Amino acid sequence: MSISIAVGGEFFDRLREDHCYYVDKTELIYDLVHGTNNSVTLFTRPRRFGKTLTMSMIENFFDIRRDSKAVFDGLNIMKHEEFCAEWMNQYPVLLITLKDAEGLTFESAYGMLKAAIADVCIKHAYLADSKGVDPFDVDTFQRLRGQTGTDSDIQRSLLAITRMMHAHYGKPVILLIDEYDVPLAKANENRYYKEMLAVIRGMMSTALKSNDHLKFGVVTGCLRIAKESIFTGVNNFASYSVIDNDFSQYFGFTHEEIDKLLAAADLKDKADLIREWYDGYIFGSEAVYCPWDAVNYVAALLRRSDAEPKNYWKNTSSNGIIRDFVERSDFNVKGKFETLMNGGTITQTISDELTYDALHETEDNLWSVLFMTGYLTKADPKAKGSTVALKIPNVEIASIFQDTVAKYFTDHVDANEQKAMMDALWSGDEVAASKAISDLLFQTISYNDYHEDYYHAFLTGIFVGMGFEVESNKERGLGRPDIKLTDWKHRRVLILEAKKSDKKEQMERDCADALDQITKQEYAANLDGFEVFCYGVAFHKKSALVKKL
Repeated sequence: MSISIAVGGEFFDRLREDHCYYVDKTELIYDLVHGTNNSVTLFTRPRRFGKTLTMSMIENFFDIRRDSKAVFDGLNIMKHEEFCAEWMNQYPVLLITLKDAEGLTFESAYGMLKAAIADVCIKHAYLADSKGVDPFDVDTFQRLRGQTGTDSDIQRSLLAITRMMHAHYGKPVILLIDEYDVPLAKANENRYYKEMLAVIRGMMSTALKSNDHLKFGVVTGCLRIAKESIFTGVNNFASYSVIDNDFSQYFGFTHEEIDKLLAAADLKDKADLIREWYDGYIFGSEAVYCPWDAVNYVAALLRRSDAEPKNYWKNTSSNGIIRDFVERSDFNVKGKFETLMNGGTITQTISDELTYDALHETEDNLWSVLFMTGYLTKADPKAKGSTVALKIPNVEIASIFQDTVAKYFTDHVDANEQKAMMDALWSGDEVAASKAISDLLFQTISYNDYHEDYYHAFLTGIFVGMGFEVESNKERGLGRPDIKLTDWKHRRVLILEAKKSDKKEQMERDCADALDQITKQEYAANLDGFEVFCYGVAFHKKSALVKKL
């Protein structure tokens, strides 16, 4: 069976109109209205768990300017006939995303926020000509659209636009704010948090607190910012995080949904591999896969049946929170990291209500962030309360931990130890090179299950910054050597191919295989005028064996 996969599709109507495969999450709409009485609902989930697509789905269902019957045809929500008759396309909807409201400075981020608000005004340009709208609001609206609004205009922008929409349609507005905390996260990283907090607090409080023009509001983000910082005074406010059972099945793919997807794509034989790499998350008591990863890998398999799983998630963020943890000398976390990275669990007190400027103040806060943002998950689906056993969810996230720790370590390697290793490699001393690399490995966090990419990152990191040209997995000859290092000053080149050995007694054989690969793939071709050193390096846990061609 042939299916179409939309990788990165964030527009619900476009996905449906293009007949792309869709994992049906429309029951969320019914549960949102009939299962709660919230004036404002906040959903917090890790990145790439479908928050933006969910908001587009909600917009499409309620938006009075649309006729959405066709795009929802055949989906679960349509089974609720009376509900659909009462709610579908019956209310004005204002959707704003703040995911791009960031920058290295407050000024640049503030400019992007103004642009996001201007985009909303352009989308609803008809309001400027509406006879039912207050002229003073029209003046504000025009300034917002032209990105010339005052600070007060910006902070009251969502209130003003919802008031205009209420006046125009004669119906209260459904307000959707996607990725509300991105501006705050980036502000904290770049040290203008207080300035941005004041702006976002003003926007949120005026839009969500005692706004008579709202039917209800839905907000998404990665973290719940402490209520006293953002949501002060917002009545009938409810937040649902990865801790909560409510709505847990609507973000991420359940096992049943993955099985259906793989059946539709004729990929049932890949079920175990996908489970190993992308499963393992526990939201509330629901076991879920990361949808971004699953969709990317299924799409890759549809293009090429022998596609290997890879880390799709790591490039969507800097993964700096792990490095922040490792760098903290005042937190004794080495043992806990070793436990986690060896497949074990640790028990920590978790809070789902934080502030970005206080994330690094306590060890508990940092563990909470790792949990809330998807780097860790609950070990026991039935666990309740704030003290929970945590684990790394799957192979993909384990590799992020390993690579981040490897990069940190190689950035802090003693210069004398680096020189000893290089002297051995440039002199062709296999024994000394094996010992030098093994000695460096013994200084890192201990793992039971290293992956090959870890060793590659480890070696690359050690070589970077030593004054050589370092190329990693760059096409050469008939293939891509793991590492090519060029010393232009002395006209010499190192070519290294690394292998992971499952057993120590296999290291000799794996070195031979690496050297054979270098020869057959002609990695050393066209290097006339250079002294060339080719090495196969086999790794087993914290041992390295170096063999020269």
